[in-house]
Amino acid sequence: MIDSQHVDFVVEKVDFVSVLMQDLARAKRFYGGTLGLPIETEGENDLEFTLGQVTLDVFDPASIGRPFARSSAGIAIRVGDVAAARAELETKGVAFEGETRDTGVCHLAFFKDPDGNQLILHRRYAPRD
Repeated sequence: MIDSQHVDFVVEKVDFVSVLMQDLARAKRFYGGTLGLPIETEGENDLEFTLGQVTLDVFDPASIGRPFARSSAGIAIRVGDVAAARAELETKGVAFEGETRDTGVCHLAFFKDPDGNQLILHRRYAPRD
């Protein structure tokens, strides 16, 4: 247990999360086109998209001398209706992994971006305890 009286900093919010891609034009088509995320900034080696309340930074790690590595951890994208969002994305060619899951707390549907990074459509429907 962390003693909050001895914390030297206070987290205000998450400013951005990053995902690595090898082809920024393809990333722009997927995140901007297929998912419909608004572009915040576009640079030579990175793109920033608005993903709800956080910025999604998509960049090519080769631009900073780092190797590419896909993320299997997943970014959970909150939507109003997982089934409806899944159906819409499937019409755009997005392949989902298995059926939509009902955990008793939320609905989840798993898919990947073109470079294999794990993404999740998510909606919590049960209150937190």
